[in-house]
Amino acid sequence: MTSGLGTVRSAQTAVRWRSCLLVLLLFVVSCAQFNPVAQAPEFSLPPSSAPLWQTVDGDGSENWHVLLNEGLHALDVRLDAIDSATEQIDLQTFLWHFDLAGALVLDHLIKAADRGVRVRILVDDTFLAREDTVLLALADHPEIEYRVFNPFQRRQGSIVTRQLLNIAEFHRLDHRMHNKSMIVDNRVAIIGGRNLANEYFGLHTDSNFRDLDVLLGGPVVRNASDSFDQYWNDRWSVPIEQLSHSLPEPLELEDIRHYTRGTSALHKDLPDRELTAKWQALRAQADGGETRLLVDIPPEDNPASPDEAPIQVAEELAQLFAQAQREIIIITAYLIPTPVLESVVREALGRGVRIRILTNSISSNNHLVAHGAYQTHVNTLLGIGVEMHEVRIDARDRPRYMIEPVSSKRLALHAKALVFDDTRVFIGSANLDPRSLKLNTEMGLLIESEAFNQELRQAVGVDFHSENAWRLELQDNGRIDWVSGDERRSAQPADSEFQRLEAWFYSLLPIDHEL
Repeated sequence: MTSGLGTVRSAQTAVRWRSCLLVLLLFVVSCAQFNPVAQAPEFSLPPSSAPLWQTVDGDGSENWHVLLNEGLHALDVRLDAIDSATEQIDLQTFLWHFDLAGALVLDHLIKAADRGVRVRILVDDTFLAREDTVLLALADHPEIEYRVFNPFQRRQGSIVTRQLLNIAEFHRLDHRMHNKSMIVDNRVAIIGGRNLANEYFGLHTDSNFRDLDVLLGGPVVRNASDSFDQYWNDRWSVPIEQLSHSLPEPLELEDIRHYTRGTSALHKDLPDRELTAKWQALRAQADGGETRLLVDIPPEDNPASPDEAPIQVAEELAQLFAQAQREIIIITAYLIPTPVLESVVREALGRGVRIRILTNSISSNNHLVAHGAYQTHVNTLLGIGVEMHEVRIDARDRPRYMIEPVSSKRLALHAKALVFDDTRVFIGSANLDPRSLKLNTEMGLLIESEAFNQELRQAVGVDFHSENAWRLELQDNGRIDWVSGDERRSAQPADSEFQRLEAWFYSLLPIDHEL
């Protein structure tokens, strides 16, 4: 018996030692700092003089833009743009899932590369766990280059595992590239809030986003190309070949091509004549006006350095708030006012400016921790005179943003847009929270046009409708009521009491600056 007990204790001791060694190993591994290697600079090609672009846009000397309000149309325009490329495509995004929407984009990019178009892809590393073999296969194509922004050095396992293995570099990795743009032949571009996944184009089977972006042409496209080059040549944009310890299988690229076959039911490939006619129709409905690209400067030395904080877009937006005279309409998926934002909002209200906000409700917010932080600001915003609205997951007009059937599908908000008075509009990637305003890099378009201002007002006016959003009312006793149509609720319209409790718990955490 004693011998058996001693054996058990020895085994337990061995297990403890192995556990300690594993923890020590993880600590040592995680302490290794990642130092990217500088790449030879590469730059965008001059604007294409291909006949299609000359027919559609002449010499490209005037800015023009088209609102991409609905998901399927936004996807169709993207694919048409890729199919129209003759020389180059530059794609920058925060998230790319290889689902139906992502596979369609992937398929058309590979076909463009097959016909000799230079394709450069720059993606943030947040959601790339377990995708290295696919990325390597893409980069294996002679016309495709793939770089990862601010990468995780230890890339094994799930997103959670990667976070643990790289915990020593949290402060660097906490700063992400949230920009979204696609530039084709340096003649047209798409900029806005949409990532590349089903839910951003109304194709998800359970829940979809209401989102926005803009198709644009003219000189501002060259500004977008310059911005892409700045990020592409940044030392924190690292070729995937330098990161992954995997090697692509010989047939990996062919497997990708096979996967993307049969995904074209949502988009019809057109012969050149019909494609040109489609572009001419888009150009005919485009609006003009002054257009300016707002974009954060990527870090050169260390993304965590306070001296390199990406606050350029935030400062521009603060100035726009300060200049508003009559009305500001805010569409933001996540709303956690920084002290600067709260200050300019108070000042605008003091000048008599009307401020209306549409954001996510507790049920529609896909980051409950962010909603918990938002809750701590609602009473203050209502108390100073802001008109607050929250998206209903069962919004009456959600069929605008997702394919049928929609009866069981939920709606959430992902759009980021600002309307200032009667002439100015901002559409981009930035939410009004500390993560967008201080931590992540962002970009967007400032458009000065009465016609476009009115078009966006009409587009988002639907979202404020009483059957599509809850209107928040502050009562004399400090209680908030949620009102929609004939409904009035004194508790948040949550999925469950536990969801309310969870959001309340998150609201107690002092982590606003990280959200």
